[in-house]
Amino acid sequence: MDFELSPQQAEFRDLIREFARRSIAPVAREWELSGRYPAEIVDEMKKMGLFGVLVPDEYGGSAVDAVSYAIVFEEISKAWMGIAGILGSHSLATWMLARYGTPGQRRRWLPGLATGEHRSGIALTEPGAGSDLQGISTVARREGADYIVNGAKTWITNARHADLLPVLVKTDARAEPRHRGMSLLMIEAGTLGFSVGKDLDKLGYKGTESAEVFFTDCRVPVENLLGGEEGRGLQQALSALEFGRVNIAGRAVGVAQACLDRALDYARQRQAFGRPIADFQAIQLKLADMATEVQAARLLTWWAAAALDAGKRADLETGMAKLYASEICIKASLEAMRIHGGYGYSTEYDVERFYRDAPLMAIGEGTNDILRTVIARRLYRAHDEES
Repeated sequence: MDFELSPQQAEFRDLIREFARRSIAPVAREWELSGRYPAEIVDEMKKMGLFGVLVPDEYGGSAVDAVSYAIVFEEISKAWMGIAGILGSHSLATWMLARYGTPGQRRRWLPGLATGEHRSGIALTEPGAGSDLQGISTVARREGADYIVNGAKTWITNARHADLLPVLVKTDARAEPRHRGMSLLMIEAGTLGFSVGKDLDKLGYKGTESAEVFFTDCRVPVENLLGGEEGRGLQQALSALEFGRVNIAGRAVGVAQACLDRALDYARQRQAFGRPIADFQAIQLKLADMATEVQAARLLTWWAAAALDAGKRADLETGMAKLYASEICIKASLEAMRIHGGYGYSTEYDVERFYRDAPLMAIGEGTNDILRTVIARRLYRAHDEES
């Protein structure tokens, strides 16, 4: 059992860390507060090949391992979590295409997505269906060589910049059980009847847009059905979300580590009663707990990623990692704010941004309460198998 990164993983981490330090951290506060889209950062990520980290080599990607994938999101999120969002949903779309797409679909779309010339996201959530994806109401009716799609999605990251969106639809609204009537359609920007609505204002998670998308008699060719077979969409989406929990856990570890770093620096500089507040036991206890919990979250995330790399079913591991890391992230952001005192409430300090970004990780890729039920079911099943 090895808890260390390989030399290749460590070198990759250092590359991403330097990119985040050089190109993201200096502008994060100003651009986040102004609502400025980080186009220059996106262009640099294209040059680095980060849009192709889950694309197989044969299609121009780098196909990194899941541990390295988690590291990308940790290091970027230490600087600005919103930038990680630009990569997150895009990479999940490429993962689904690489895993489930037909040979023709992979050849058609993956090369452009790998370079970032084309961008993607993932359109699952609806105004009336979030955690319960079987409750979606977007429908796709087959008409000759096309599907006619009607419905709406919401909270879609990259919606305004995506050239291609995997969209979860009902191709058979009467199917029982319901998941057998659900499919994923790859819908391209510019398709008649497909439109992007308003950007949704958010507490945090700035930098990337989250928007509504609408489908009104949107005609999509049958060859855009992911995998070429109806009724596989929910399975494909849930598999992507399972992998994506490593992404969310990595983001949470990154934000939590950034909170710890800022708290350590501030505690050593801030004077009270004639000495640094780092000398006070109350502060030391907070810092010790934060450091221990952040490292535990990191190792749990790597453990879950290693399970994915081993090709095992990993809903238990990824659920635990995402659950724990996101809860620790929220706790670390609050403790960092408390250590900063009044300054932690000021937009002049980064901890205010971290505090606003942290709650997203408890919601995204399955809410933590839903994940607790997933973990419990897997525990029951494992117990029954051992009995």
